[in-house]
Amino acid sequence: MAARLPGTRKFQAARAQQTAAMPMVEINMTPLVDVMLVLLILFIITAPLMMHAVPVDLPRAASAPLTAPPTILNVSIGADGRIFVGSQAVVRGALEATFHAAVARDERVEMHLFADRASRYEIVAETLSAARRAGLSRIGFVTRPEAGAAP
Repeated sequence: MAARLPGTRKFQAARAQQTAAMPMVEINMTPLVDVMLVLLILFIITAPLMMHAVPVDLPRAASAPLTAPPTILNVSIGADGRIFVGSQAVVRGALEATFHAAVARDERVEMHLFADRASRYEIVAETLSAARRAGLSRIGFVTRPEAGAAP
């Protein structure tokens, strides 16, 4: 058995009391190392994904962004068969000439067709045919969404 020195117990008690009163001054490095290792693994895994699979030497092009939106030509067909381009009434025979003039002003003109549900299909078909012959390629049918329909 080891011999005990006198006052050892007192010294140990005083040391324990002193240690309990002092704040901890060293940083626990384990969580920091854990976080760093996780980040390192993440970067190692995602780095190859950032690279392109096939190296491509892309050509340079000087192009200007599209500045002006295309002209919209509103064509309305009423239930009585009357046709309006914008707010002007147009007879069926003059439709193609009206569409040609619109295409001459702007090649990118878009036609929005507002046809009444009671209008005759024959008139709608003639209007579409005249638009295609005049060179209109962007034609949209405008409808009114039903109440309560999904957006």
